[in-house]
Amino acid sequence: MFVCPSAIGLSAPHLPRLARQLASHRRETGTRWRRLAASRQALLVLAHLRCGDAYAQLAAGFGIGIATVYRYVRAAIEVLAALAPTLDEAMATVRKKAYLILDGTVLPIDRIAADRPFYSGKHKKHGMNVQALTDPSGRQLWVSPALPGAVHDVRATREHGIIRTLTDIGIKCWADKGYRDAGGTVRVSSWGRWETLSQGQKAVNRSHAKIRALVEQAVATLKSWRLLRRLRCSTTRVTSLVRAVLTLHLASSDR
Repeated sequence: MFVCPSAIGLSAPHLPRLARQLASHRRETGTRWRRLAASRQALLVLAHLRCGDAYAQLAAGFGIGIATVYRYVRAAIEVLAALAPTLDEAMATVRKKAYLILDGTVLPIDRIAADRPFYSGKHKKHGMNVQALTDPSGRQLWVSPALPGAVHDVRATREHGIIRTLTDIGIKCWADKGYRDAGGTVRVSSWGRWETLSQGQKAVNRSHAKIRALVEQAVATLKSWRLLRRLRCSTTRVTSLVRAVLTLHLASSDR
């Protein structure tokens, strides 16, 4: 195997920011000597998350063992996931917003046909259901824990307490037709065939679609982290991965 230089499509502040967080974690846990400095570990983790590089590739590129790569990635993801906002913390920052946008997505996983709980009939693939909340400007605010892909979006919002939380603070939320009958402050477009809708309903649906376009862009940004395009890890680790990516995404949008 030979090694070649490569680029990571991230802004410059990502690397030093993550390196500082890892260095702080090492001091807090009393970590002794490591094969890689915190800055090199940060680079390794960003290559894994952003580019989806496999452990074997990273081990060859950084001159360390595959088991060491696994430990470095696992430790960094735990640090980043702990920094991701909870639903209550996210809601504390949106009380003055006019509305929020809600959408769900299924992150593909490497599973066989027998794993029915993870199969999404809507998306025709195995995956993990993740709910995302976005503000009116299209900024990602919060991402839910991952549930099996067979879980419907409405059920997922109720299990995560999204509808209850939005209703308690009285903020409206725009969503697609998959959230019909969600209740609370969730608003969906008019249901029915286009030719059977009135002119007023069509106008409302067009306006609704323009608003929801922002959350589609936010979800696409989330999936720009290649590791989330095809997850090959245990399903129990997906939530930590998504929260780690959210932390990095929020850090870049706050700079």
